[in-house]
Amino acid sequence: METLLCLSIAIAAGLFMSRLSKLLNLPSVTAYLVAGIVVGPYCLGRLGIDGLGFTSSANVKEFEIISNVALGFIAFAIGNEFRLSQLKQVGKKATFIGIFQALVATLCVDAALIGLHFALGEKLPLPMAITLGAVAAATAPAATLMVVRQYKAKGKLTDLLLPIVAIDDAIGLIIFAVSFGISKALVHGEFSLVSIIVEPILEIVCSLALGAIMGVLFTFCEKFFSSNSKRLSLSITFVIFTVALSMIKFEIGGVHIGFSALLVCMMLGTMFCNLCDFSAEIMEKTDKWTNPLFTLFFVLSGAELELGVFTDFAIVGIGVAYIISRSLGKYLGAYSSAKICHCDKKTTQYLGITLLPQAGVALGMSVTAMELGEIGNLIRNIVLFSVLIYELVGPTLTKISLAKAGEIAPKEPHHHRKNRTAPAKV
Repeated sequence: METLLCLSIAIAAGLFMSRLSKLLNLPSVTAYLVAGIVVGPYCLGRLGIDGLGFTSSANVKEFEIISNVALGFIAFAIGNEFRLSQLKQVGKKATFIGIFQALVATLCVDAALIGLHFALGEKLPLPMAITLGAVAAATAPAATLMVVRQYKAKGKLTDLLLPIVAIDDAIGLIIFAVSFGISKALVHGEFSLVSIIVEPILEIVCSLALGAIMGVLFTFCEKFFSSNSKRLSLSITFVIFTVALSMIKFEIGGVHIGFSALLVCMMLGTMFCNLCDFSAEIMEKTDKWTNPLFTLFFVLSGAELELGVFTDFAIVGIGVAYIISRSLGKYLGAYSSAKICHCDKKTTQYLGITLLPQAGVALGMSVTAMELGEIGNLIRNIVLFSVLIYELVGPTLTKISLAKAGEIAPKEPHHHRKNRTAPAKV
């Protein structure tokens, strides 16, 4: 009973908070995150009443399966942006910008934090600076996708943005694997070429291969059903099944092989939208089904944010330096690469701001970083601090940027719509 009560309160809090955010002209994503904080361990959860909010971080973790499934559907939806017809127009630009801005963000954070390392000494160890630089490359696809959907954004910037976010995470995984391998070598005195180069490349290749196989199988199975309800059910089944398969990890000859759920589900969506003739219709119906799931995902994300990190001034100081240098790197990287690709003025000017949100992928990297011991715990807390700031501010900045670029149509006053539908007077 407590589990169902907790979930229902979480969704209700998100929905009612979204009404308040509408009055303040804020994106729904921000409202859901704030709702998560309200029902989380630091507010309503402090009462310690089971079912009435999340009583602890461990309590939030119990619902991790929901977040995993939601991320699968988010990645599946982003994969839909990789239609061949669209890739012919933006594919080369998206790939170049995605790689370039991720590298510039990493270099900016590395430069800033390594500089602080020489000033602060062991308060900011070198492995910590290098690892945080790698984490900086990742962008949150969930928040970006939700803002685009909520405001029905359309235009050159939007067409370029979603493929870049997808490419960004693939590049981020490679950068993190290399940087984290160097950090481990500095901490433990062991250098492994396999963990730095071979394993991350294998993860990406295996993820894309698994997603492609599942996409072909999904398209084949859809042909056996003609009703929309059964096709929708099969779509949901395949996404959940693919998320489950992507959690498999194994070892061959000392080489650890795993999958990235984001990349696998992105490839699933990409294959399906290019192979299936009626994929657009199925995708539209799947989007409607997933709305409550996404609401719950962001409320859970808000509940997971660690407000306790504000009590440590060292973490706040390093976190601020990380946020400023990453934001500068993302903006400069996107601006300069868009300029090189001869993108239009508004896309060049606002693209970097839309790439600031950071959440799930970065948090996953911070969990891996905990293998570094005490340094890993510091990295985890700094990432938690930055995610808190980015997730609360990032969606609003994305919305403002898309509006400034002219890709969010202004809402018509209510009386205009009423006049248009009113019968003409004779």
